[in-house]
Amino acid sequence: MPGGATFPLVAREGWGHIALAVAAASVVTWWAGPWAASPLWIFVVFVLQFFRDPRRVLAEGQDAVLCPADGRVIAVGPAEDPYLRRPAVKCSIFMNVFNVHSNRLPVAGRIRQRWYSPGRFLNASLDKASEHNERNALWLTTAGGDDVVVVQVAGLIARRILCYVDEGDVVDRGRRYGFIRFGSRVDVYLPPGARPEVALGDKVKAGSQVLARLAGPTPPIP
Repeated sequence: MPGGATFPLVAREGWGHIALAVAAASVVTWWAGPWAASPLWIFVVFVLQFFRDPRRVLAEGQDAVLCPADGRVIAVGPAEDPYLRRPAVKCSIFMNVFNVHSNRLPVAGRIRQRWYSPGRFLNASLDKASEHNERNALWLTTAGGDDVVVVQVAGLIARRILCYVDEGDVVDRGRRYGFIRFGSRVDVYLPPGARPEVALGDKVKAGSQVLARLAGPTPPIP
């Protein structure tokens, strides 16, 4: 499958939610008729679209950093990487409830460290969400020596960050590695010199679009 995906077109994370929604709609239809149950069937459609997980053909280029999420770009520019404590180029993508919520790894490499931080559930489109919300961060080092940090950030109504990789794993770019339920964001901290290929307000798709280009190897983090 494109991107090394091993998941069905409807994310497994949603199977339980979908089953409950269909069961509730079916029971109300049986007891009260289709008109009374119509709001529940509309909810079934909403849950199905939220947990959809389409296959993607990955963007090409050895220096390409792939978009890790579907959504809208809400931050691009210089920043301080709070995990590696260095100057960085930060790109952030906000996912609303109508976006695909599967997350994909932006680069290939080895996961050197993983951080989980419990926190609040502010609106994920706010800058302070990167600092105060619940989040899960991965530090990846590419074969060329570039260090990239990708952070899943919970949103206003998101209450579950799922991540299926861990420290020491060697991973491919574009691999589906996590899921955030019901509105959230993903932050990417790139080494200085990385060249963003997105702008504020752009709508992007995970895996199939390039977020930035790496400038080349950077001094290793001790």
